[in-house]
Amino acid sequence: MGTSSGEHKMGSMDISQHKSTYSGFIKLTTWSCILLAITLALMAKFLVD
Repeated sequence: MGTSSGEHKMGSMDISQHKSTYSGFIKLTTWSCILLAITLALMAKFLVD
């Protein structure tokens, strides 16, 4: 049950796909927040009496 510590070397795993996925997530989140802020500002300008 489980693997021995001799089979895994710390820091040897290729994480390039993890980094690119995280970068994409951060970009998507940033642009979503910007779009939401613009939408809310426009709603405040045109819909509030």
